[in-house]
Amino acid sequence: MKYLKRSAPPATAVDVSAIVHGVIADIRKNGDAAVRRYSDKFDQWSPASFRLSRAEIDAAIAACPAQTIEDIKTVQRNVRLFAEQQRESITDFEYEIQPGVFLGQRNLPIQRVGAYIPGGRYPLLASAHMTILTAKTAGVPHVVGCTPPMAGDIPNATVAAMALAGADEIYLLGGVQAIAAMALGTESMAKVDFLAGPGNAFVAEAKRQLFGEVGIDLFAGPTEILIVADETADPFTVATDLLSQAEHGPDTPAVLITTSPSVGRETICRVQELLQRDLSTAELSQTSWERFGEVVVVENDDKDVLDTDDGNHGLVDAAYAVADTYASEHVQILTADPRRALAKMTAYGALFLGARTCVSYGDKVIGTNHVLPTKKAARYTGGLWVGKFLRTLTYQEVRDDRASGELGRLCGRAARVEKFEGHARSGDIRAHKYLGDELGW
Repeated sequence: MKYLKRSAPPATAVDVSAIVHGVIADIRKNGDAAVRRYSDKFDQWSPASFRLSRAEIDAAIAACPAQTIEDIKTVQRNVRLFAEQQRESITDFEYEIQPGVFLGQRNLPIQRVGAYIPGGRYPLLASAHMTILTAKTAGVPHVVGCTPPMAGDIPNATVAAMALAGADEIYLLGGVQAIAAMALGTESMAKVDFLAGPGNAFVAEAKRQLFGEVGIDLFAGPTEILIVADETADPFTVATDLLSQAEHGPDTPAVLITTSPSVGRETICRVQELLQRDLSTAELSQTSWERFGEVVVVENDDKDVLDTDDGNHGLVDAAYAVADTYASEHVQILTADPRRALAKMTAYGALFLGARTCVSYGDKVIGTNHVLPTKKAARYTGGLWVGKFLRTLTYQEVRDDRASGELGRLCGRAARVEKFEGHARSGDIRAHKYLGDELGW
């Protein structure tokens, strides 16, 4: 394996954890007054009410071009259809595990969800589809949405997306103050049970610190993209797709793993060319590419680690194996046989197969959820989906006297092995009542 370009991240200077801890502690103690103070400090935003009225929401929708509203509805239809399929795949059941003993499972929605829709640098209205709409499809009865103001004003398209997705309350409130207000509750905002949605490092840290008091969707970091490409890939497309994610911020890992040195070298050249082509986000993208961009060439010697006997696929399979070590949020496959990655790869947030598919589709329009694991969390979790908003609950019922008595005998023996006499006696009572066993205590 050879690096044509390696990442060189700068040292972190800001103590994000300490700052977030202080803000949360202040809001925990001082409620609305602290929320207002931080909103004014960080966003220069201190309206009479952070919650938007129905009239303000309607005005925001009316201020959007008709095409924007139509596009929001089209994208939300895609998200809803996919989320509905996910919901239908999650089943309730009741099973008679032995005669007279019934065990069951129910999937019930969380009652109150807080959805954070990032703003600030960009109005990320797509996050409204992914959080609010997915929660509503899961059956959540009450969803609170928070999004920051844009340069001291209402982000109309974001508010429209939140409203059309089904938010029950919409607050123009951003950052740690929004996360803490939803998680802790204040005089004007009721506490939620669960927080969902992406955000910057401060938002992610606030969710981490509040986890336990509320549930959260993911521990999320900066957006990531990894592309696996062979000699059939077009370097211009590879470069374009890498930069499509690098523009998210100055700390976005953009990685190419390729079996072709020429594709790797030309991609690097193409990236530099594209950054000069009137790209409005070029400054951010270049910073991200310079600090976190990588180009890795998988060579013939690398396929030996796979112990594969398939000479036609060995080198590309080695590239898939290297890609799995990154466990990237978005993995795009630009190879001659992209569907082979489904069988060979196991660690990714979302997989995008073939040149006709791109990560930007997943971010914005195609229908799968874009709230995905980062920082190698894909090794142990998937992204946000309908199931995150459901609680799988079990129940038990013994309907037969003899079955209860037999379970009582089993429980008595099993509990006494573990020295739990109280548990054992709960079983003894049923064995006595239904089978006539003597109580030995």
